[in-house]
Amino acid sequence: MSSLHSIRPWRQIERRKSRQIMVGNVPVGGDAPITVQTMTNTDSSDVAATVAQVQACAEAGADIVRVSTPDASSTKALREVVKESPVPIVADIHFHYKRAIEAAEAGAACLRINPGNIGDASRVREVIKAAKDHGCSIRIGVNAGSLEKHLLDKYAEPCPDAMIESGLDHIRILQDNDFHEFKISCKASDVFLAAAAYQGLAEATDAPIHLGITEAGALTAGTIKSAIGLGNLLWSGIGDTIRVSLSADPVEEVKVGYEILKSLGLRHRGVNIISCPSCARQGFDVIKTVEALEKRLEHIKTPMSLSIIGCVVNGPGEALMTDVGFTGGGAGSGMVYLAGKQSHKLSNDQMVDHIVEQVEERASAIEAEMATEAAE
Repeated sequence: MSSLHSIRPWRQIERRKSRQIMVGNVPVGGDAPITVQTMTNTDSSDVAATVAQVQACAEAGADIVRVSTPDASSTKALREVVKESPVPIVADIHFHYKRAIEAAEAGAACLRINPGNIGDASRVREVIKAAKDHGCSIRIGVNAGSLEKHLLDKYAEPCPDAMIESGLDHIRILQDNDFHEFKISCKASDVFLAAAAYQGLAEATDAPIHLGITEAGALTAGTIKSAIGLGNLLWSGIGDTIRVSLSADPVEEVKVGYEILKSLGLRHRGVNIISCPSCARQGFDVIKTVEALEKRLEHIKTPMSLSIIGCVVNGPGEALMTDVGFTGGGAGSGMVYLAGKQSHKLSNDQMVDHIVEQVEERASAIEAEMATEAAE
């Protein structure tokens, strides 16, 4: 999509300029791609279960995975999780600053600390020393639900100014200790509060920003809330890494995160299916077909597009813009489009298998083209 920005400027998003840090071997901020994160929900002391979930999330596209480390047994297990993880691991720390030190020693790529409950400045300094000693970055995680008491006393309730002040106070502590490998978040479950806090924070610091609408809810409601909140911020250029917080399988968080980025042209992975909602004009069962194709095409990682449209009202027009397309016709058959051009008719009962074959072939061709361009 980026190649079209010169002729379609209304699609251009000017990203906020931020410093770049490293989370393990993954760059965050600057001109690096916006990364997708999630968080495990296994018992962190169960190495096998945690590693399995980390691997599933990485396979779904997660660039970074966070693991909660609430006790000494979980930080002990973290060492093995880090060794077996295909992506950098962030240790999630609350209340016990010693867990942060242990997590750094265990090989965590980043320490997530909550300013409201990690302790006083002297404890934060100990965490900073551990991060320096072991090459960890730090995420300052401000949360509307756990702001410091003095800020709640000052502002009476969680509000954007209180969240921004909390974040800047803790940035100052890190900078005063000559630590600059940090990113920051200021999450709230209220979309308006989170958006306003993030907008203010983006103006006040050049630190990379981790976006999230915390405790967004179950799969459907949480997806909608996150798409509104994160989409609004990303569209305005704010955000260097994102986590969609759902009461659902972490793999679903990754999928939703990618779909949000794909819809804005900010990140591309896998097949983007463009499909109609279906109506009485449909020449085949669109809904069942799309459901089947989503499952059959999960293994495709190559960025590409597929249109599945039930009739000829919009089908040919959508197919002009996609790598592979199928438009419903009549008499139990439809038209296959390849690279935006009519190719051949196909009976509906052969549709799913044939489209999967065509997508796989197109993906292989795109990969070959990319390899040739990289070699030149």
